Order: sequence, then C-alpha cells, then structure tokens
Amino acid sequence: MKTSAVLQNGALWAEGYEIFVRLSIPAKAIRHAMLTLSILSAQPSAPPLPTSSLPIPKPNPYPNLSISLLPSVTCALQCQHFQSCSGCTQELNLHRPIILDEVTEFFNGLGVSDFTFDSCRLWEWRCRAKLAVRGSSISPLIGLYQENSHNVVDIPHCKAHHPSINAAVELLKQGITDLKVEPYDEDKGTGELRYVQMAVTTNNTSLPASQRYRNGKVQVTLVWNSRNENSPSSAKLNALGNFLWRNGGPRNNVHLIHSVWANFQTSTNNIIFGNRWRHLLGELDFWEHVGGIDVALAPSSFGQANTRAFDSLLHKLQKYVPNGKAVADLYAGAGVIGLSLAATRKCRSVKCIEINKEAKLSFEKTVGRLPKSINSTISWHHADTSIEPLSWLVGSDVVVVDPPRKGLDPSLLDALRTISLAEKRAMSTERSFPKVKNEKRPWILRAKEASVQIESTTSPEEGQSLPKTLIYISCGWESFKEDCKSLLSRKEWHLDKAHGFNLFPGTQRHRGFGCVQKGPRSRSEEKEVRKEEEEALVRNIGVIDVALELNNDQRD
Repeated sequence: MKTSAVLQNGALWAEGYEIFVRLSIPAKAIRHAMLTLSILSAQPSAPPLPTSSLPIPKPNPYPNLSISLLPSVTCALQCQHFQSCSGCTQELNLHRPIILDEVTEFFNGLGVSDFTFDSCRLWEWRCRAKLAVRGSSISPLIGLYQENSHNVVDIPHCKAHHPSINAAVELLKQGITDLKVEPYDEDKGTGELRYVQMAVTTNNTSLPASQRYRNGKVQVTLVWNSRNENSPSSAKLNALGNFLWRNGGPRNNVHLIHSVWANFQTSTNNIIFGNRWRHLLGELDFWEHVGGIDVALAPSSFGQANTRAFDSLLHKLQKYVPNGKAVADLYAGAGVIGLSLAATRKCRSVKCIEINKEAKLSFEKTVGRLPKSINSTISWHHADTSIEPLSWLVGSDVVVVDPPRKGLDPSLLDALRTISLAEKRAMSTERSFPKVKNEKRPWILRAKEASVQIESTTSPEEGQSLPKTLIYISCGWESFKEDCKSLLSRKEWHLDKAHGFNLFPGTQRHRGFGCVQKGPRSRSEEKEVRKEEEEALVRNIGVIDVALELNNDQRD
C-alpha cells in the first residue's frame, strides 16, 4: 500500500485525513504546499466541528514515543519517483512508520512498556544500493523494478539514496552513452551491463567529522554479462571502469569514486551476483567506522544499507553486554557486531559463526585494525548454525543473533527454547560437551579448519556454561514475533528490553532488537508489569487499522 496525498473536491486527503487549505491557490500549488508548509489545522474526514466540540486530547499511552494523529509535512518523502518506484511505500510521516502502533502494542503485551523507537535519518540515508541497468546505450535506465514486474524505473533523484550514489549513477549513465555500453536485455539474455552496486564509505578521517557523511565516496561494482574478464566485451568493461575513475577519481575537483570492481554473471535467474569478482581501479579496501571500530567490507560482503542507523543500534546494544563476558555472535557476517563488543565491552571471548565464506577476509582485515589493547580470544567460523546449534552456544554468557528475514533456523530456536534441559544434562555428566581435542563431529571439525583464531594472553579456557542473555536483532517483524512467542512460551526466557530503529524510512521494514534474559521474571518485576497493565486499562487508546505491503527487496 502506498501512502500519499491526493486532491479531491477542493481538499487534500492523506492517510485517511482531510486537510482543509484556506489559501486561494491553484491545485498544483496546493500539492506543493502540502509538502513544504506546516499544516495549521487538520481534521478527520468529517464536517468541521465547532471549536467547543473538539475532542479533548487523550493521554499518550506510550510516553517514550512521539504520537501524532496528523501527518507531519516536515517528515514527508518529497520524492518525484514515489508513484512509480517500488522502493518506498510510505510518503508521509517517515519518522513514524505505519507498523509502529502494532510493534508497540506487541511489546507492551509482553510486559515491555518502555519500548523506544529511534526515527534516525529520514532522507539520504541509503549508503548501499543494488540497481538494475536496462534501456539502451542512448537512454539507459538505472533503478528498481516497477512493482510486480521486471520493468525498471529510472530513479536519478532518489531521496533515500546518499547524494553520492545519485551522482555516481549520473556519471555511470554518461559513461554508458559515451562508450555505447549495451544494458542487459532480460528477454533475449543479451547486453553487457546487468546491474550496478553502489556502496558509500563516509570514513574519511582527513575531513572534519561534520563533513564526512556529506562527502562520502562510492565503491562501484559493475555486474557484467560474461563468464570472466577474458570475454570479448572485456575491453569495454575496462573502458567503462577507466571512464568512472578518470571523471570521478582523486584528480577531479570532487573525488566521488572510491574504487571500481567487476562481477561476472551469466545466469538467467534473479540472482544479482556471480561468483567471480575482480578489482579494476581505486582503493582495494573499503572501510567504514561503526560501533566504535573500523570495519572492512568487500563488495561481496553483506553490508548495512543505513550506516548511521546501524551505528546507533550497535551503541545501544553494547549497553546490554556486561564487561568481561563471553559472547557468541550467530549469523555474524564479517563479525561487525561481535568485534564491536570485543572492543567496547572488553569481552573475555567472542566467537562469530557465519555461513558465507566470503566474509572471512573482511573479518581478518577488521581484526587487524582493532586496538592493540584488546585482550580477548576472538574467532570466526565458517559454519551453518542450524547444524548442532548447541555446540556454538556452549561457553558463552551472551548470545547475539542477527538472522535473515525468515527468522531463526528451527533447530537453533529449539535449542534456545530447551536450553535448561541441555544445562541439566551438562551438569549430570562431565562428558556431555567433549573438549576440542576429542571433537569428532565432521561439521565442527570443518568449521574449525576454516576458522580464524586470535588467542588472548590472559583469558581462561572456554568453559561449559550456556548463555543467560540473548540479544535478538530482527529485520523481519513477522518472523520475530513468532520466534519471540516461541522463546517465551516455555518460560525459559523473559523479555527484558526492546528498541526499534528506522533503518529503512519510507518502507515497512524496520530493525530492532530485544534483550531476552534467561528464566521467568522475578516477583517484583511481575508486580510492576501487572501494575502497568492495570493502569493501561483505564487509558483511552486509539487503534488505527493499517494495511501492510512488503516493499521491493532488490536493493538489500
């Protein structure tokens, strides 16, 4: 569902509200005023009430959230591509996603009445985008698929993109036209340039901190329609890379291009990247500073699209990990979360488990830049957490999970739900968890062979304890709800805190994390929750019906 404003019978309608504009101006100007001026009076779609009949404002049931019934003009998307582009589905109130009421109610029902939501940066937030390249060399289209189709919508002025991405897209179009590069034709399987990935680094320490974000540089990955760099069209690929570097590299007035990479893909399916990568020009290493550490990200690595919001999430998360604890980071990617905890919380040990082997190199480079003062046992393992998940939980005090949108693997969810049973078995026999030297399970041995290990000089050997704290970072609301209910159903865990972050403004996708503690709530906590629930019964809570629609996932 797209949320937008329309003009009807002399009034503006937006999100179910009729906005009466008293100025005598043309309709086109009214539309513009809707996006740029503050609305002084707005009422639900009904005849205006006399001033004396206006309802008395109800108390806000969620004091930590800023609740407003009126669309906020100052938080409108104001993007000319909104009607045709599938990337954004909410045009107004970017600071307050439609789903926020449901999220707040859910956590309130689980005893978390102090749920907080960080609206984060609302425009120019996207620092990583995968865009389709279609059209012709004379008139290239670079953007997203139109909803429910494979027709590409050109989005040169996207308000979600970091300005450097839009500038790099414009430069790439110029290169396509000048060099007669043929965009990919899906129906025929012909053409040369299929997709482009733009990733912005804002980690330029030569600039004052206040100027670094605005002056971000772009790592450009050209997805080329060939098996490798020896194809007949490779000369044109190199020419396009040279064009970008010559016109956007360090010798220009504006240093826009960080580096140029090539990826080779000939598959006819919807998978964007192939398995072969090649560095063409510019800096080899791509660095970003998040969570208190410098992070290396290869173009093949998963990276967060909203760098600033993810940094905020990491700083909030760090507060829930006590100093000196052992941490297991599952679905770890390049280990950004685990390594940030090692640096900021002086963890005794951190082990990162990730199924994508491409993340290993980025992890190693990031470890190389960690402060020398860190004295922690740090490891990265190429492994599938769904196979014998309990083996990765052993020896940790805190487990952090950051699963894909589908949520936790069923085997891991079951291991967490029944963790007390495993703990009892471990206490009844010393051989419940064999030591490393006796390990014979092939999947564990393979993971250790493909691992990276940095030993602490003082940390004791890993124990046999199981985690008492679970931090769940969610990017799929529906799957998180099911996982959360399942974890709490056996009273093995109780939900302690929950925080939301607006990582994808203008969409119905938002990230957050819940801090879950082992065991049921204490009696004092239960009394406090019951007291809050009783108080909530006498409050007047307005419920707004919402319809949700998944947005195009191409860019992430």
